[in-house]
Amino acid sequence: MTTAFILITAILILGGFIATVGDRIGTRVGKKRLSLFNLRPKKTAVLVTILTGIGISASTLASLFLVDDGLRKGVFELEDIQKDLRLKREQLQGATANLTITKNELEEARKQQAQAQKDLLIINRSLQAANTKQRQTQAQLNQTIKQQARTQALLQGTQSKLNQVAIRYKKAIDELQSIIDERNSQIKEIKQLRAERQRLYLEAKKSLAEAEAAINKRDRELEKRQEAIDKRDEKIAQLDKQIQERNSEITAREKMIAQRQKVINEKQARLSDLERQQASLEQQLAKLGQSNRDLRLGKLALVRGQVIAEAVVRVEKPEAAKQAVIKLLQEANRSALQQLSEPGSNSSKNDEKSILFATAQQIQQLSKQIDDGREYVVRIFSAGNYVRGEQRIEFFADSAPNEIVFQRGEVLATTTADPQTMTPDQVRQRLELVISASQFRARNAGILKSIQIEGTFIRFLALLRQYNQSLEIKAVAAQDTYRAGPLKVKLVAILNGQIIFST
Repeated sequence: MTTAFILITAILILGGFIATVGDRIGTRVGKKRLSLFNLRPKKTAVLVTILTGIGISASTLASLFLVDDGLRKGVFELEDIQKDLRLKREQLQGATANLTITKNELEEARKQQAQAQKDLLIINRSLQAANTKQRQTQAQLNQTIKQQARTQALLQGTQSKLNQVAIRYKKAIDELQSIIDERNSQIKEIKQLRAERQRLYLEAKKSLAEAEAAINKRDRELEKRQEAIDKRDEKIAQLDKQIQERNSEITAREKMIAQRQKVINEKQARLSDLERQQASLEQQLAKLGQSNRDLRLGKLALVRGQVIAEAVVRVEKPEAAKQAVIKLLQEANRSALQQLSEPGSNSSKNDEKSILFATAQQIQQLSKQIDDGREYVVRIFSAGNYVRGEQRIEFFADSAPNEIVFQRGEVLATTTADPQTMTPDQVRQRLELVISASQFRARNAGILKSIQIEGTFIRFLALLRQYNQSLEIKAVAAQDTYRAGPLKVKLVAILNGQIIFST
């Protein structure tokens, strides 16, 4: 009983809390004239109110089902209980039918027993008559003895049948008793199921009645709130007229703002591009910092993803691809040995060691990638971080066609610099940022070698400082660049769309 009071109190508190939140949400939606799913503000407020009511009902049912296991079973498992009850009834009907058949067989056995007793009585009377005739006449003795023998045989057969009938009768009585016991057990179980169903039904009916009363109360509260919302809508309609008058004034201002916003958006897009490049560079810087710490703490010689060996490979025949791959792996093995060897170790012995773990499947797979006669850039990368003295390392390989990655004159990165408002260090940092962004694009394109600045960087920086206005700085490809690299970059300064100087 205490649990029921606690449950009712919790449901009332939860319903009041959700109703209060729904009312505040509806009020704010009405005041701010928000719109959901392209509905009018008034209909949006009604939608919010409906959702709040659904929340109250859902929370009430969830609380009931969560706390009361009997109610949850009564609602969701009532059909299973009814199916089980129907099955038990069908079994009871089958047992009743079997009982009827057994009773009929028992009745038939009793009839046969009665008939046998009648036959026995007749035989006894005949035997008495024969004994009388035997005392009366000796002449009829032989005939009487024969008749007695036949009668005795008939009596034995009748007695045998009577014994069989008695056995069947006992067996039928035992089966009948077993069926009656099973029937009593099933009747007891059915009574228990009926009592359980009645209890669940009463509990569910009581809970549903309480929930319906709570819902009716909430409906009355919602009607009152709807009246208040209607009054607010009238006030909002009056305000709409005033807003429409002001909208005409705002439209003219929005045109001016749109023109200014277009210019701002262009600058923001350029700024976003620079910010993305800066974020990527910061990530690389963080990785380099981590590698630097590893170098200080653990004598780190190879880092994950570091190029151990690379080559531009072109095979004329597919049979030569495997030999080219093995040659490149041997070069990678020598490079790894040099980087992982302890200072002062014997280099001649190290040249004979094999620490690069390569499987036949890896060699076969890499050979198939480069056996079509085209020119490929093949690189061997370190598969993990390794310190000096490692005796075995793993790798992964990458092959890519040696195609043109950047066309001559293609813009790699862009920034702006204003020598009048920026210090020399800031101008230098801005240029270095452009160069780093170009290096980042080159790495993403598969060019791992460092970029080369065409011309003199210091001269370009000195020319840049002589201007007292903002200039646009671009890093462009100085020539057609293949994947094998290196990438040569030219810095150009642009003013009003015209190149005024470059490296």
